[in-house]
Amino acid sequence: MGAVGIATVSIGYNLARAPEKAADKALGSAPLAPDMQQSGNPEAVIRELQDRVGANPNDAEGWQMLGWAYFESGRHADAVRAYRHATKLVPGNATFWSSLGEAAVMASEHDPMPREAADAFDKAIALDPRDPRARYFLAVRKDLAKDHEGAIRDWLALLADTPPGAPWEADLRRTIEQVGKINRIDVAGRLAAVKPSAPHPAMGGLSVATAAIPGPSREQMQAAATLPKGQQDAMVEGMVSSLEAKLKANPANVDGWIMLMRSRMTLGETAKATAAYRSAKAANPAQAGRLRDEAKILGVPGI
Repeated sequence: MGAVGIATVSIGYNLARAPEKAADKALGSAPLAPDMQQSGNPEAVIRELQDRVGANPNDAEGWQMLGWAYFESGRHADAVRAYRHATKLVPGNATFWSSLGEAAVMASEHDPMPREAADAFDKAIALDPRDPRARYFLAVRKDLAKDHEGAIRDWLALLADTPPGAPWEADLRRTIEQVGKINRIDVAGRLAAVKPSAPHPAMGGLSVATAAIPGPSREQMQAAATLPKGQQDAMVEGMVSSLEAKLKANPANVDGWIMLMRSRMTLGETAKATAAYRSAKAANPAQAGRLRDEAKILGVPGI
């Protein structure tokens, strides 16, 4: 299996889904951003999002969520079209561009790196040189061009920048090992030299972004999902707004800020997630490094 095959079944999947996976049990996760694999009716989720963007074609975050829903259902060509809308509406969002690139790779039946995908990854990396998905697939492009050493070098650099506990870390190491083996490049020593960062003591070794943070129970959220959409929205926004109000009263609550970022990313409110990150960093300059690492795990844009 080549690097592209590895990408589509492991790294790319985890990079795309890091915010959703990290957000499991987050405030307000179930009603508006359900797990497509656990939802009993993923087509209903898609129809709801289609209605949302139909009612407001300028809703970039709605298009992004629809793109994710299509992608999760294996409708990659539809995902490409949805992500195109998102990038046209907000051309400065690196996550939108790297999502479009990944969807274009998956939608292509013959070309492992179609021009639209390559261009999208180039735009993403120009906007955010740290975007992990774009970095990964641009290294795939090098591998396809038979620059295997260059690809491995770039993947190792991405691994060095990968926060501890990131969902794609183990798969990234495995990709480097497999591509090295296929192309007879010794990577064992170089992999061993990339030491994982020390975990945050406050979390006992767990990242807040990936740990299960108490919130509404799954049963409560499933019950909320049966409410009419307007009531769902009001319930979710009420919970998130309550958390936001608590943080204004106690801005030193770093874990609370991470929960807020996680909730905003789950809801597809990427701009608000970025705003929460900036507020958290301004209120807690001594914790700026930790906040940056957690925001990267969640896929908050602009980090």
